[in-house]
Amino acid sequence: MISAPSTALELSKFPRHVLLEGPTPIQHLSRLSARLGGADIYVKREDLTGLGGGGNKLRKLEFLIGEALARGADTIITVGARQSNHARLTAAAAARVGLQCELVLTRTVPRSDHDYLENGNVLLDALFDARVHDLPGSANALQFAEQRADELRAQGRNVYVCPLGGSSPVGCLGYADCAAEIAAQARAQQLSFDRIVVPNGSGGMHAGLVAGFVALGIESARVAAFTVYGDAAHAHAATLDKANQTLQLIDSALRVPEEAISIDETQLGPGYGIPTDSMRAAVRLLASTEGLLLDPVYSGKAFAGLVENVRTGKYAAGQNVLFVMSGGLPGLFAYRSAF
Repeated sequence: MISAPSTALELSKFPRHVLLEGPTPIQHLSRLSARLGGADIYVKREDLTGLGGGGNKLRKLEFLIGEALARGADTIITVGARQSNHARLTAAAAARVGLQCELVLTRTVPRSDHDYLENGNVLLDALFDARVHDLPGSANALQFAEQRADELRAQGRNVYVCPLGGSSPVGCLGYADCAAEIAAQARAQQLSFDRIVVPNGSGGMHAGLVAGFVALGIESARVAAFTVYGDAAHAHAATLDKANQTLQLIDSALRVPEEAISIDETQLGPGYGIPTDSMRAAVRLLASTEGLLLDPVYSGKAFAGLVENVRTGKYAAGQNVLFVMSGGLPGLFAYRSAF
């Protein structure tokens, strides 16, 4: 079970700019747990972060923005899909600290309706005064970002390029730190979690949590993810690599075993950003029982997997399951027609 660590992680050697207001709460979903009649379900409210509409990417951005500022950057560029939560929060964080921001957004998801192209995160990107480069889905966004960075450097700018989802080893430190936060909250609330469930997109949140638990000496295989981006084999390999790179920053003597990474692809559906019936049902279920809103791309699909596992008895009565609710609320408005 995941409970308290014997020691906290020592991350003070890494540049960091605080963007969160403190620990995000863990809440018991009593009505939903009673409705499903299985495990007790809790949520880690990563959506309750005030900056930029909130969301889990702010944990990564504390370290990414910290590194950018430490290098003297005046501009940050990042990449993502048209409705990227990470891009939106990068723009918000840049506005907070006074960096210029450029977003390289690809039309990865096969949607052409007005809400998807212009509402949701895209609307907020503009309000945060980010410059958006709109690329086709086939484009190499990171290559474009690097070329754009070189153009700006030639003009005398100091540019920091941030990868997809902010999921570099430095960015993943934010979720290693979150692992320690969860363990401390579990101790304070006298809880033990049999399973922690997360969505896996770029894999940074999953990798960071696993790296953090390994560094703390806590069983990391209790973290289970539902991939929302690619197949399980690809997600497993990418997440394991990121977890090990992150752990190397914390303690080079440690390694993440392959079996510590658990990936389920049953909720992916036709692909990234494409709605599924189970996602829609999960979003409606949590909204109608607890008044909480899941996003349609990440948490909606992962929570659908959690609900199915409770209903089938995989997460059984007497167990405590923690869902990391990653935020992404603006995405609901971009997917209005899906509901």
